[in-house]
Amino acid sequence: MNENEKTTYRKKLIEVALPLDAINKASAREKSIRHGHPSTLHLWWARRPLAAARAVLFAQLVDDPSSHPELFPTEEEQNRERDRLFALIEQMVKWENTNNEKVLEAARKEIRKSWALTCKETGDDPEKLPAFHDPFAGGGAIPLEAQRLGLEAHASDLNPVAVLICKAMLEIPQKFAGQPPVNPESRKKSRGMNVWKGAQGLAEDVRYYGKWMRDEVEKKIGDLYPKVKVTSEMIENRPDLKEYESKELTVIAWIWARTVKSPNPAFKHVHVPLVSSFVLSNKKGKEAWVKPVLSGDSYRFMIKTGSFPKSVKEGTKISRGSFRCIFSGTPIPYTYIDEEANAGRTGAKLMAIVAEGRRGRVYFPPTKGMEKVATEAIPSWKPTSACRGTFASNAQGRIYGFKVFGDYFTSRQLVALSTISDSLVNIREKIIADAILSGMIEDKKTLDEGGERATAYSDSIAILLSLAIDRLVMSNNSLVSWNSSGPKAQHCFGRQALPMVWDFAETNPFASATGSIEAAYECVADPLSHLGKFKVTGFSNQLEASKLDLPEKIICSTDPPYYSNVGYSDLSDFFYVWLRKHIKDIFPGLFYTLTTPKNEELVATPYRHESKEDSETFFLNGMKKAFSSIKHNLNEMVPLTIYYAFKQSEKGETGQVSTGWETFLESLIDTGLTIFGTWPLRTEMKTRQVAMGTNALASSIILVCRKKNYNAEITTRRNFQTQLREKLPKTLRYLQKSNIAPVDLAQSAIGPGMAIFSKYERVIEADGTPMTVRTALELINEVLDEILSHQEGELDSDSRWAVSWFEQFGTGEGSFGVAETLCKAKNNSVQGLVDAGFLYSKAGRVHLLRRDEMSENWDPSSDHRLTVWESTQHLIRVLENEGEEAAAGILKKLGGVAEQARDLAYRLYMTCERKGWAEEARSYNALVVSWPELKRLASSIDGGKDTQGKMFE
Repeated sequence: MNENEKTTYRKKLIEVALPLDAINKASAREKSIRHGHPSTLHLWWARRPLAAARAVLFAQLVDDPSSHPELFPTEEEQNRERDRLFALIEQMVKWENTNNEKVLEAARKEIRKSWALTCKETGDDPEKLPAFHDPFAGGGAIPLEAQRLGLEAHASDLNPVAVLICKAMLEIPQKFAGQPPVNPESRKKSRGMNVWKGAQGLAEDVRYYGKWMRDEVEKKIGDLYPKVKVTSEMIENRPDLKEYESKELTVIAWIWARTVKSPNPAFKHVHVPLVSSFVLSNKKGKEAWVKPVLSGDSYRFMIKTGSFPKSVKEGTKISRGSFRCIFSGTPIPYTYIDEEANAGRTGAKLMAIVAEGRRGRVYFPPTKGMEKVATEAIPSWKPTSACRGTFASNAQGRIYGFKVFGDYFTSRQLVALSTISDSLVNIREKIIADAILSGMIEDKKTLDEGGERATAYSDSIAILLSLAIDRLVMSNNSLVSWNSSGPKAQHCFGRQALPMVWDFAETNPFASATGSIEAAYECVADPLSHLGKFKVTGFSNQLEASKLDLPEKIICSTDPPYYSNVGYSDLSDFFYVWLRKHIKDIFPGLFYTLTTPKNEELVATPYRHESKEDSETFFLNGMKKAFSSIKHNLNEMVPLTIYYAFKQSEKGETGQVSTGWETFLESLIDTGLTIFGTWPLRTEMKTRQVAMGTNALASSIILVCRKKNYNAEITTRRNFQTQLREKLPKTLRYLQKSNIAPVDLAQSAIGPGMAIFSKYERVIEADGTPMTVRTALELINEVLDEILSHQEGELDSDSRWAVSWFEQFGTGEGSFGVAETLCKAKNNSVQGLVDAGFLYSKAGRVHLLRRDEMSENWDPSSDHRLTVWESTQHLIRVLENEGEEAAAGILKKLGGVAEQARDLAYRLYMTCERKGWAEEARSYNALVVSWPELKRLASSIDGGKDTQGKMFE
């Protein structure tokens, strides 16, 4: 960590050490948890794990033992106290302890203790912790954890949807904490009992009025969602349906295929299906699929069960966005489809019906009646706000006819969603009446006016149910895919975009599976039951970050926008247009615009500006204003922590740089902040859709900042480079030991490098001009390459030769003469490398063996010329083809070579990134990401136990 000898504040734990392994494991695990997690209240993109936010805030607020030599005079005593705090963090970040009051109170006690010691010097009130503020609150994870740890939490955001989510998490549960439910059913059950803790009563009312809403809506439009009756004709060729004969089954989903007129002249009058896959279920023993049956120039679909040929998986798809005519095989390019869609000449054909059986899903072919009832629905309202086509398209930017938000939905979906939305008005009147009957006072003050009685309570339930309706919106549209592995419907936001879905699932809001009203209100009620138990209040307001008006001495931890990565305002309009319909009268100031604010959103989005340069200037100036306000009002005793993640992707004069990082860091440093430490935290799932099959970042970098010392010195370029070479190797080795993914390595090195750069008033170039942030980034990456190249010297000579050859040719061919010359420099021979088992040489041509050319029977324990290169390639080969358990068996036999193999994977990943070999880079990244699990499996092969190294070794 960076040091400043002239500081007068006490160092916090986060400025010295963190138990990264424990935090990263808890964060990774949390990403797969849904039951009870606040994230199910409402979708928000790139939400930080609660475990990471809680740990960072705790370490940001608690003194490091080295700050108290009077209490811990020796290094041994400091380490012992630090280990005690680490143990508390390790307990605190476990998901099981998220609401464990004993663990949380222990954490709060440590925070209060550190604050009391600070107050002895500052004169502040030791009984009142400073307020917390997050100016880029988004999904609210960070302010929620501040509230959980005992701080009065203030969340602000420009986006109305984000503000509403934060109100639902921070404000509403606390306002009605301890309040019993007002619905008559619950009142009867709990008469004379006061057993409602936190927001449990609120959650119970969400369930009751959610069900009431469902039942009322079903009375009105239930006939649009008929059940499927199993007839004897259906059973003739389907013995699996015998047990359901004459029964009516509830439909879970209708699977539709988009259609377009065939470009083949012989079939130009026929609308042919565009199907990405005909598979309905690929669960072993429960396989089901759709078989198209052609007859002349017409076709129908039938359901088949059992194993299926490979072609079934591919549907009629040729490649992403292009298909083939089901009759002639004529290619249907995406340009043709886009033109037809934008001209309104596409359609949809029912392909299959999915119903709920006794032990799982039951599949039926489409019927004319089912198709008719869906297509003849007539909506009375649809969202007409224009949408950005690129968010409803593939990578080529096709619009496919989606021009307004209403175009995302089928007619039946629009009828259902607008009817559900309209029902909120009647629910609010009913809740007020029930609340008064329950004994709640009525003052007719709304929630927006600060009310706390019947009207405000009714507003609160309506807001929470509006979040449930948003869950219906993202599961009841024509971009919902059918996941055959579930098998289940998959909501439209699998990633931070709205990608086109060709064969989509239309879910049933009156069933009980994904897409149902029941599932939606339960997703809101479930986490709500665990909120409202804190002793401090929370606030959520709409504020523009560049115009912040903050109170003095705030605590701040925030996750600001990442340059141009995602425009959340564009994405959140998908929800906003519906929220505005049914709750704008509750928060008129929050929902007064037709769509979410765009012009003020702090992202460098070129389409909103006249040029790319203008968008960069806008981002830079906005961030400067935001961080200037934060710095001016920051509590000087507590550092500022900032989450940031932006992949470097541009070439500079001396190495890889990133405009995103450059602009962000420039805004930070120019406001007078210094980076005092950085931590890479694993905050993303490797299984999220955007990360699967890509080299997507998996970590966020936590920047620990304080105000720059007024006496900061000036230094030279040479001294800056010298310090980089002195300090970065240790940092890099620590990062590799912590198993950071190669894809995250470059951005993780930025922090320690910029910590050196930012502590100076300025760094002077040879010509006397100040060094720019861009140049500093280039030098950091240059030194990073040097360090990785130096690690190459630790390899055996055969592997060093392979690395050098790979740098020049990859897995491509080169001449024997070049290979032989390189061998002389490395003191080996071409034939020796062939004998080593990783080189092919014939007829004057040489190439590194690809992994699919290597021996499948390779055993490191019997290899007479074991090399790190070959070990790395075989580990990847086995991992990709046979899985983690088989790869762990190889790892076990490699012994000490194993760690060198992992280090080589880092080196080779960086080479691939530089060369643009994305596919090869993925393999090296995947090996490192899988390493902890491989080690765990390897340690258990002989019944041994995996051990975790300590940070201070």
